[in-house]
Amino acid sequence: MDKRYEVFCLVDRHFYETPDRAAAPAAPGGTHPEGWFETAQRPVPAGWSARRSGDWLHLMPPPPGEGGAAPMPAQGWKVHVSATLANADKTAAKVWDHCVPRGIPFKFVPARELLYLRNSKYAERHLSGKFATLYPADEDRLEVLLAELGELLDGGEGPYILTDLRIGRGPLYVRYGAFVPRWCDNGSGSLVPAIEDDWGRLVPDRRTPVFSLPEWVTLPAFLEPHLAARDGVVLGDLPYRIEGALHFSNGGGVYRATDLRTGERVVLKEARPHAGLAADGADAVTRLKRERAALERVSGLSVAPAVRDWFELGEHRFLVMDHLPGRTLNSFFAERHPLLAEAPDPGRLADYASWALDVHAGVERAVAALHGRGLVFNDLHMFNVMVAPDGRTVSLLDFEAAAPADENPRQIVAHPGFVAPADRTGYAVDRYALACLRLALFLPMTSLLAIDPAKAEHLAEVAAREFPTLPGAFLDEAVAEIRGAGNGRSPAAPISAAPTPAPAAARRPAPADWPGLRDALVRAILASATPEREDRLYPGDPAQFAPGGAERHEEGERWLLRRAAAPPEGSPLGLYDGLFGVVHTRHGLGHRQAALDLAERALGERWERLPAHLHGGLAGIGLVLDELAAATGESALAAHAERVTDLAAERLGDPPGPTRPGSPGDPSRPAPGRARAGLMRGASGAALLFVRRYERTRAPGLLDLAAAALTRDLAHCRADSHGTLAVDEGTRTMPYLAEGSVGIAAVLDDYLAHRADERLAAARAAILPAARLRYYAQPGLFRGRAGMIWHLARTATPGVTAADLDAQAAALDWYAMPWGGGLAFPGDQMMRLSMDLATGTAGCLLALAAAHRGDTGGRAPGLPFLPPPPGGGPQIPPPRDGGGARGTD
Repeated sequence: MDKRYEVFCLVDRHFYETPDRAAAPAAPGGTHPEGWFETAQRPVPAGWSARRSGDWLHLMPPPPGEGGAAPMPAQGWKVHVSATLANADKTAAKVWDHCVPRGIPFKFVPARELLYLRNSKYAERHLSGKFATLYPADEDRLEVLLAELGELLDGGEGPYILTDLRIGRGPLYVRYGAFVPRWCDNGSGSLVPAIEDDWGRLVPDRRTPVFSLPEWVTLPAFLEPHLAARDGVVLGDLPYRIEGALHFSNGGGVYRATDLRTGERVVLKEARPHAGLAADGADAVTRLKRERAALERVSGLSVAPAVRDWFELGEHRFLVMDHLPGRTLNSFFAERHPLLAEAPDPGRLADYASWALDVHAGVERAVAALHGRGLVFNDLHMFNVMVAPDGRTVSLLDFEAAAPADENPRQIVAHPGFVAPADRTGYAVDRYALACLRLALFLPMTSLLAIDPAKAEHLAEVAAREFPTLPGAFLDEAVAEIRGAGNGRSPAAPISAAPTPAPAAARRPAPADWPGLRDALVRAILASATPEREDRLYPGDPAQFAPGGAERHEEGERWLLRRAAAPPEGSPLGLYDGLFGVVHTRHGLGHRQAALDLAERALGERWERLPAHLHGGLAGIGLVLDELAAATGESALAAHAERVTDLAAERLGDPPGPTRPGSPGDPSRPAPGRARAGLMRGASGAALLFVRRYERTRAPGLLDLAAAALTRDLAHCRADSHGTLAVDEGTRTMPYLAEGSVGIAAVLDDYLAHRADERLAAARAAILPAARLRYYAQPGLFRGRAGMIWHLARTATPGVTAADLDAQAAALDWYAMPWGGGLAFPGDQMMRLSMDLATGTAGCLLALAAAHRGDTGGRAPGLPFLPPPPGGGPQIPPPRDGGGARGTD
């Protein structure tokens, strides 16, 4: 689970939303929204300008020619001010009163709710504590600012800012970095904030949660004592040797260690003051104290680690606990779960069900033991259950949310798949989590319950069908508890015995078959549109907030044309993340001149520095330019397409080490990052460009380049025990369309249509089983089941049948949820619905349309530059009665 998504779930129950919308922007006419600090409601100083950006309120002095101070440089030493919820407004007032008379640009977080989100437990660690940012013009002004403002703020409390160098013991910190937005590729295909190095090249502005200096920057002498003080905080004479980190959050870390006095393995849990705030406002230190008290309360029960020590180091608190041998329950899924196969073996299904029932019974006994001591665990999920080396004995971990039952506690932190409804308190919170665990052990999709609790019945139906030996009462009881039917116990009643079975849930209505299913998806997408907003038209993945079969949505087209007429500074350029994607869409919708105008603007940017890949790099840009050149006959566009193709080939063949300027090894080029494979960010996207350019030019060398690029990506794949090829990412293997083996196979299909190659054909065949697994964690096109449906409908791999396609399309219903009078799908991480192509409902619509292309009125859908197979392929036949539902999986 990606913790970064949690903060995007706090504003809206159904869709991912930017957290800054938790505090409304200032209204026209000078009024301010409720919840803003008093300082943020002050009138803007004469000549100054103010603007909102994300969760910041920026204040800029007049330009130098109009009586302002020195101009703000593009980068330099910036000052961060930390603050707590209690002192933030007073701190903001002192910053304002100091900066405005001196003409120092600054920004601060204007609302309490926004500051809470920035310092919450799963907020990004590099943002933690940053309440205000000041931009001194040079090092001399920096020194004066630190001295004067440091005196004003002396003694103020706030979270430690991990990225920065702390000044004394107050709330001031400094870091060298960007003052204005500039962007560069990080070497592995992602645009990141940039600064300019001493060669004049843009390089990533590193924001890792540890203070570091760019290698060409010298630390000013007046900062050296502060660096020495920072480096002086060491483990020293502590009797523990830390051997590695197990986990990090905004509140601190969890570390493996050895007790040097005994040689025994222990676990150290760290808490940072004022950071990692929970729903009740408790910081990490407060919660760690609660954890220590809870563990001491259950001492001797053998269901939790024992407390060994408690100490303070550098203002951080540490709890030392026994190390429990074994693995967390979630880690067993990839290894044991029988649905991660093409055709699950009935024996493996039965064995897994037996094991899961035993484990769940052990968890219930452990929770009952806590309840016997009057303690509510309050944060039960698969990551907090430790399974011993015997594979069945369980213990519980992470007691920071545990609380005495007589306080009737509510959840203050929770895993998204185990969040109890607001009306559950006390022991009822644990009972709800145990019910979710019953489903999650078989279908780990309980995060959908936060969107629609009724989904529990459907998940139980699917689990019962996929695991025939599973007792029906086991699932019925879970559904009854989740839906609130209960079993006669009050919320204050502890778990002491098995609950009374509840009646079986009513069957969830099946969605209509195609084209009724198509219409339901379209209704949901159109119902979600927000053309009145400037930041997005349809709700999708949180990435949207970073810089076939339906009627056209004219209002949506107008929104796109309006927003793309003046794209924000620093907009990405790529096919799937930026301006050339808009060019392609404009052209496809028939707005040719608008497409040409935007292409001309985008070509004026520094696209030559981009990596070779399809998502945001040269491959996607080259494909768009090639398409435009063919449609318009403009020789300049054709020349650009050829130049982009040559650069992409160079990128894939870059030699190490510096060479002449402008060559592949030129240090002005992006530094290489971790090698990635797949369609979107691997070499396969460049291979697609080479194949399409070959089709245009018939230059055989382009097929040679495509073969080399595909071979490069296949070198990142490994076969599992069944011989199925997937991209090896070290800690996991990826079968998916965007960054997995199925995306490589999609381009192999197009390459092999032009040139026979037994080795590449064998690789394509070895990838095919990855598209026929019984379970995928998500429904989406790029990283889920929909991508497998799309591939099965398109591939020329021998052996694919309509039955394969039908089975995957039917199983897509596992994730479907009613919304907006239609049907919608959750996005990545399954915490909220999404309507976009990559992660959500639009991508599922495209995949299903591809599978039903015999019933699309001749409008066969495809991805950009990956059209449907010209000779046809497997497809789902229409229902025999010509309409209606055939039933769903």
